[in-house]
Amino acid sequence: MVVTQGTADVQVSHTDLGLDSSDLIAIYRDMFMARAVSERLWLLGRQGKVYFLVSCEGHEAAQVGSVYGMNPGVDIFVPYYRDLAVALALGSEPIDIVLHALGKSADPYSGGRQLPGHYSSRERNIISGSSCVATQILHGVGTAFASKHRGENVVSITYFGDGATSKGDFHEAMNFAAVHKLPVVFFCENNGWAISVPQDKQMVVQDISKKAEGYGMPGVSVDGTNVLDVLRATRDARDRALRGEGPTLIEAKVHRFSSHSSNDDHRRYRTPEELAAERESDPVARYRDLLIDISVLDAARVTEIEEDVMSALDTAVDAAEVSPDPTPDSAYTHIYFTEEA
Repeated sequence: MVVTQGTADVQVSHTDLGLDSSDLIAIYRDMFMARAVSERLWLLGRQGKVYFLVSCEGHEAAQVGSVYGMNPGVDIFVPYYRDLAVALALGSEPIDIVLHALGKSADPYSGGRQLPGHYSSRERNIISGSSCVATQILHGVGTAFASKHRGENVVSITYFGDGATSKGDFHEAMNFAAVHKLPVVFFCENNGWAISVPQDKQMVVQDISKKAEGYGMPGVSVDGTNVLDVLRATRDARDRALRGEGPTLIEAKVHRFSSHSSNDDHRRYRTPEELAAERESDPVARYRDLLIDISVLDAARVTEIEEDVMSALDTAVDAAEVSPDPTPDSAYTHIYFTEEA
């Protein structure tokens, strides 16, 4: 069945992608969960319980679609600080995210030692990033170099925003990956803002994907609010990498519904009209409507899924808030080398 997603001109076919109804519903659940968790964390921040956070609202389709286009459990994921939906789609639970945001000792990513948004998991092949913009791009290239050296059928995907493409790390990583034909996907979530600096103040090109031309690799721009388009582009890039043809730059054009972070106020540099217009392309609502249009979901099933997610989130927040904080005597754990007894 071929359908048109929302008002987009691009036709998508879930059957061409090999997705059945359970796959499509799982994608929706992950997208809705990411939105719900992000909104709840924002509220906890306003209550003074989370001291800093970065929202993924508006990026859900790009992040979840990219995960479903890869091979979780095998491939390596190198996210950046906005990739909450990536962490959830790879199997993190709401309790993991909330413990992390509250800085609790049970935080599975760092034991309460990292800024919120620094996701990592050995079993899920998620590499922890740095707070410094663009440095994780080099890390993704490094893991891809290791995979090629070992002869593994493993592809790395490294995520970043549009502002990161103005950093030297991005260009060095692109050049090295292209020269060595490394199995890596460069995934740019372009929301048009490097904190408060619009894209036209950062670069003269409209499509960041054009930056791939200088390094002899394909560059692909996709509608980042269309989860199936993102899935297809990511899968194509992964297949290309596995054929030994090297890296691909994917630019997912998305909207950032919230401020850059909880320490920012985008109302100081964006108009209410602009923000309202972007909400008309809400990726979660568009994908939900698509599934209803093709009879994969109906209103009752949507309500069931969303209530289940919200119940799990309520339970997670309640448990995380009473979870112990890190103790002072653990401050230096995992920082300095110590001889084992």
